[in-house]
Amino acid sequence: MRSYRNFGLLLPVVIAACLPSSLWAQTERNKRAALSAASVTLRPGYRIGFGDVLQIAVFKEPDASVPEATVRSDGKISMPFLGDLLVQGMTPAELKDSITQKLVPFINDPDVSVLVKDVQSEKVIVVGAVKKGGPIRLSSTMTVLEVLSQAGLDDFAKPNKIYILRYEGNAQLRLPFRYKDVIQGRNAEQNIFLKPGDTVVVP
Repeated sequence: MRSYRNFGLLLPVVIAACLPSSLWAQTERNKRAALSAASVTLRPGYRIGFGDVLQIAVFKEPDASVPEATVRSDGKISMPFLGDLLVQGMTPAELKDSITQKLVPFINDPDVSVLVKDVQSEKVIVVGAVKKGGPIRLSSTMTVLEVLSQAGLDDFAKPNKIYILRYEGNAQLRLPFRYKDVIQGRNAEQNIFLKPGDTVVVP
């Protein structure tokens, strides 16, 4: 009588081999969607900086992937096959292209994804009549109003005399922000997206 003791071990392999290619592709798309959902929302113009946490996924190549890499103070991360890579100052798309090219000698037609899991490099400063002054991390595309909601206005603040100091090249700009007007629907164009290095001053 023929033995079927090992049939249970072979069954998952047999099923996987019989799956339609479209179903397999859908499974892989679902995996990528889950990875994208784990990434943070990035502001326009974001570039990778010190302290940011990245995930480098190489499709079907787990040995070449990096689930979590924090950008070091020298602006680099470490990857299998490639060693230390300078990533500071690059966009995720630029880093994706760079890694893809560098992996070609090791992997046939590498398919690389670069996800930003956490942003620690981008901060603005809030000073003046606020409850929580100092640096605030720009974890996404944040407006003046969103940053002020984190800082909290002091009871003695002058909300319609708030302004933002921003450097454009060698020039310093002073951008007004009338808090009461903005929350009442007036001067909404003053509720701009903040950039790293901006200072919000609350008299």
